[in-house]
Amino acid sequence: MKKGEFARFWAEREARTGLVNEHGSLNTKRFLALDSATYADGELSARTKELMGLVASLVLRCPECVAYHLKQCLDAGVTTPELVEAMDVALLVGGSIVIPHAREALETWLELQKK
Repeated sequence: MKKGEFARFWAEREARTGLVNEHGSLNTKRFLALDSATYADGELSARTKELMGLVASLVLRCPECVAYHLKQCLDAGVTTPELVEAMDVALLVGGSIVIPHAREALETWLELQKK
């Protein structure tokens, strides 16, 4: 996420999610409900699951997913050292192609912490 774009991204995401909730099929709504339920506290904490989601998003190179999980990690109380360690896992799993996404993720993370 480019510097200064997160607020716009989040507003657009919320609006688009509203459209999906209004017009989506029952299957789509069920999938979204499963997504929410999966990231809730269970045997693994929601905090741990968000870090896992961030790692997967970095490896899959999905900027919107990375931004979403960064916000969720922030809300869950993840620290910068924990986030950086999770990003190390993404780098190891995904290889050097993850580096540009990790750079951008760290920049977004630091920006989010200022707010």
